[in-house]
Amino acid sequence: MKLGIVGLPNVGKSSLFNALTDGGAPSENYPFCTIDPNVGVVSVPDARMDFLASLYNPAKFTPAVIEFVDIAGLVKGASKGEGLGNKFLSHIREVDAILHVVRCFENDDVTHVDGSVDSARDAETINFELIFADIEAVEKRYNKSEKYIKTGDKKYKQECDALTKIKEQLEQGVFVSGMDLSDSEKELIGDMFLLTDKPMLYAANVSEDMAVDQHQVDALTKIAAAQNALVMVVSAKIEEELSTLDADERQMFLDELGIAQSGLEKLIQKSYELLNLISYLTAGEKEVRAWTITKGTKAPGAAGKIHTDFERGFIRAEIVAFDDLKECGDMASAKAKGLVRQEGKEYVMKDGDVTLFKFNV
Repeated sequence: MKLGIVGLPNVGKSSLFNALTDGGAPSENYPFCTIDPNVGVVSVPDARMDFLASLYNPAKFTPAVIEFVDIAGLVKGASKGEGLGNKFLSHIREVDAILHVVRCFENDDVTHVDGSVDSARDAETINFELIFADIEAVEKRYNKSEKYIKTGDKKYKQECDALTKIKEQLEQGVFVSGMDLSDSEKELIGDMFLLTDKPMLYAANVSEDMAVDQHQVDALTKIAAAQNALVMVVSAKIEEELSTLDADERQMFLDELGIAQSGLEKLIQKSYELLNLISYLTAGEKEVRAWTITKGTKAPGAAGKIHTDFERGFIRAEIVAFDDLKECGDMASAKAKGLVRQEGKEYVMKDGDVTLFKFNV
């Protein structure tokens, strides 16, 4: 899973990136201090993995990971090359989802490119640049397809009709992700990697004291709803401080603030929700590992994440729900209580399934 962090300059993108990845990206108080996208790979915190590791003491421990890409601040006109726009728009095309950081705090010491804080205006500045870039991509594809209509191949006429429909809605400020498109229309544009078709998570970056300006957050929530996007409140400054602490100190700090989860944990939960993902687990003395799959994946497809031979020669899956395994204390007890199931090809995997695949090639 790869998330691209975007937003206006000086909204807290690099500070949040540093906190999430402990990557040390520069976060000076001026636009474009991030020239090349910084990339950080983060292990997904999962207490289930820790329990399995204590149970098996494995030689190898492999959690699921998320890759964050810190993309330099976009400005108005980025789609036309303003600032460093074209280069960074191309970086966004390569990610699975967009983490859109929006400033929701006042601080006279941190420059705002537009001179004031307005979450709706700031979000729409970035969103319009994504829309303009998509309009340009749609126009190019339309012009290419239109040339082939005269051949009589109906697919080009269908493609042009779909592109016309999409362009009209983009021009009205509608994200592709918020459009009512048929399956065939979605398939026609599937290889275009349109920016506004990517799942988006808004991070409302609030002040260090976690004081929430509800007006700013509500305005952001309204925009997100129209795009089928999600919103989370986070303080990049607090997260940056948390990243410097060890586990015990971090928990004490969270307790003092009255916060149940760190921003990283909330972000990962929201990211999984946004991308419709779950994790199943494999465990043994050789390795304890989390495997990320799309919700609704059947057992053979999940097995294929480990190796294509597992999917091709799938026989069955031996599965126990993590909660059942933890309650029993070990696999032998879970089996004795009949909680370890044998599942076939039609079984739909569930989050937290502890799984052993049987296959024959």
